[in-house]
Amino acid sequence: MPNNRRPFFLNLLLIKLPVAGYMSIIHRASGVWMVLAIPCLLWLLQHSLSGPAGFTEIRAWLNSWIGFTGMFLLFWMLIHHLLAGIRYLLLDIDIGIDRPAYQYSAGFVILAAPPLALLVTGGLL
Repeated sequence: MPNNRRPFFLNLLLIKLPVAGYMSIIHRASGVWMVLAIPCLLWLLQHSLSGPAGFTEIRAWLNSWIGFTGMFLLFWMLIHHLLAGIRYLLLDIDIGIDRPAYQYSAGFVILAAPPLALLVTGGLL
C-alpha cells in the first residue's frame, strides 16, 4: 500500500505566495477587468460624442468622486498591466531572472502602479 500523504482539502487563503505570485494574480485580474470595462468606456465615448449636452454630462460625471475613482482604478489596472507586461518581456529574454531581481521587480510593479495612476488621473481630470 503506497503512502499517499497528499492533502485532500487545500485552503487557498492559507497558502503563502511570493510577491511575484501576487503580482501575477493582479496582472491577470487587471487584464480581465480592462476587457470588461470596454463596453462601459465605449458607452461613455458614444454619449460624450452625442452632442454638447452629452459631453457636459460625461465631463461632470468624470469630475465627481465616483468618476474619479473609476478612472483611477482603470488607470491603475492599465499601468499595472503595462509594467507587469514589460517585466514579463524582460524575464523572457533572461533579464532579471535571478531570485532577488525578480522579487524586486515584482514589488516595484505592485508599488509603482498606484502612484503613477494617481498622477495620470489627476493630470487628465
